[in-house]
Amino acid sequence: MTSPLISNLPSLYLITDRRQVASGLLRAIECALKGGVRMIQLREKDLPAADLKQLAEKTLELTRLYGARLLLNGHAELAAEIGADGVQLGIKSCPITTARDILGPQALIGYSAHSLREVKNAAARGADFATFSPIYSTASKAEYGPPQGLQALCDLCHASPLPVYALGGITADQVGDVFVAGACGVAVISAILGAVDPRQATEQMLQQIDQSRLSTSQ
Repeated sequence: MTSPLISNLPSLYLITDRRQVASGLLRAIECALKGGVRMIQLREKDLPAADLKQLAEKTLELTRLYGARLLLNGHAELAAEIGADGVQLGIKSCPITTARDILGPQALIGYSAHSLREVKNAAARGADFATFSPIYSTASKAEYGPPQGLQALCDLCHASPLPVYALGGITADQVGDVFVAGACGVAVISAILGAVDPRQATEQMLQQIDQSRLSTSQ
């Protein structure tokens, strides 16, 4: 069973990487929330368990304050413990069915995919949405090979049983191409967290998203 929250997935999905932030991750997250981000994935894989829990709890406080959702990368039990909205899983994470058993039907479960086969497998196991990457060249996704490109994104989106977020090197200027390809939204890291002003970067990204969605609906 997929989550009922899937019916109103936001068009912008912020993924964290504290190494790309000059002024502190929590401050950057709050700036992004002020700018309009309404779904965040806490993806700090190398933090010790105690530090991750503390960061997750503080991030959850911020997302609750701004009416946003918080997903944890791979940590279903911690998500359940602190009351996060869900998890983002991948090939090295716990099985989707296990996460669903832990979190229940209301939770959002995203899956990090790099092929249509992975998306279909995730859908069959109960994921709510997928990210597909890397669309463009980006250091954060270099381990997954060369960029997939817009045509691969288009092909996947039109065959996918799940809503798909495009991820990997996407800037505000490229948002239109991503929506034309069929993505339900964009997932970003450096476009917001690497910006001098994360709030302004978020506002610009959302403005481009709104314009792109309007254009593709006409």
